[in-house]
Amino acid sequence: MSGTVAAVDLGATSGRVILGHVDSDDIRMEHVARFPNGPVTLHEGDREALHWDVVELYRQVTAGLRDAFGRHPEIASIGIDSWAVDYGLLRDGRLLGLPYHYRDERHEHGVATVHERVSTAELYARNGLQHLPFNTVFQFAADPSVQLAQRALLVPDLLGYWLTGVEAAERTNASTTGLLHATTRGWDPTLRAAARLPSGLLPTLRDPGDRLGPLLPSVADAVGGRAPVTLVGSHDTASAVVAVPATEPDFAYISSGTWSLVGVELDAPVLSDAARDANCTNEGGVDGRVRFLKNVSGLWLLSESVRTWERGGDRIDLEALLASAAAVTAPVPVFDVADESFTPPGDMPSRIAAWCTSHGLSAPASPAEYVRSILESLATAYAESLATIVAVTGRDVRQVHIVGGGSQNRLLCQLTADRTGLPVLAGPVEATALGNVLVQVRAAGLGGLAGASLEALRDRVARTVEPVRYTPATSPTSTHRSAPRRRMSV
Repeated sequence: MSGTVAAVDLGATSGRVILGHVDSDDIRMEHVARFPNGPVTLHEGDREALHWDVVELYRQVTAGLRDAFGRHPEIASIGIDSWAVDYGLLRDGRLLGLPYHYRDERHEHGVATVHERVSTAELYARNGLQHLPFNTVFQFAADPSVQLAQRALLVPDLLGYWLTGVEAAERTNASTTGLLHATTRGWDPTLRAAARLPSGLLPTLRDPGDRLGPLLPSVADAVGGRAPVTLVGSHDTASAVVAVPATEPDFAYISSGTWSLVGVELDAPVLSDAARDANCTNEGGVDGRVRFLKNVSGLWLLSESVRTWERGGDRIDLEALLASAAAVTAPVPVFDVADESFTPPGDMPSRIAAWCTSHGLSAPASPAEYVRSILESLATAYAESLATIVAVTGRDVRQVHIVGGGSQNRLLCQLTADRTGLPVLAGPVEATALGNVLVQVRAAGLGGLAGASLEALRDRVARTVEPVRYTPATSPTSTHRSAPRRRMSV
């Protein structure tokens, strides 16, 4: 049975609405709308705070859905995915304020507050998460507005609520909050108490493939169509991993975008001391799988550098800049992409130069060398992260799949193959939207995928999308300069 579903895919820099057309042999993606997304700086007392303009985001989503229904009135389902950890607070069904951006600097206070009440070891034993200062549990502890709220909804759940009127927490994204128990996969009462959350703040948990509800009548009239909202892997990486075109189990994945998620898929969490010491994370996947991974900085470093140069008056042709970076033969520094100085937005080249100087390395001398340094550093971080994951899990990894926007970066893909010593298969680019579509069509019984396993979904992707293969170079064509390495943490 053929049909069409709509995927709303929201990233930290842009959002899109994409139609997925499926039949028994093929999946075709049709881009309907694309719109910018980024932080809004607001003055708050004695500081400038970063927020998400989630109301504008909702306006863009509904406009995109209106265009989608205009093209294909018989859309069978709508699914929403986004980045993790950030949330909106509701009281009497109303939003209390614009959600904070995870790069806002308020979170450190929340880290100290939570760790006063629960040790680092106990926290990991319960939630299995890599320590990131912006995990939702820390954000809650730093946010006095939480005490005024009756409900907290992560970003895709908030948009789902505005579309349907139904409050729920999709489980893969809930797993990134630091409040979900890694083994029971339910809200952990001990951690909820440690964050001192009001009773009822956390909504009912639901799973990918569940029907959230029909569009509210007012929303259906506004978008010109009627279709249910289906829960997908609403954490964008959970959806991306669904669409990895792996035909064998011995694969690792890198979901490469603003952030890079380097990991393997497991059936159960790994909560060992070695996993905690390595700062690995156990996040929920579709069908109860575990995404065991390390969260590494990503192409944010490159995009912020480009923004800095353009603000300075340079006109940047990214393709030409990447070609120039590929031609660099002089040694470039490899820096620690996890250093906290690279987390906030701002002048990334100056921060890279400062890091190099403080570690006894010469800074890059041109934009091409900066780009080469960024990509060499990311590939090195990928290789180190993967080696750690293999050591902790004992998994036999024989190939690496890079999906997302980074799969288009040929130099990054080749450097990753060189640094890991493993073949890299790059693509699909729109893996997140494709994974979103696949969960929806399975739930709707379209394309012969009713009841299909994850392996069957991936087989369909492999038969639809041909990844680009990168083989490790036997004789590397470039060199780099490294500072003494230390265990990387975020």
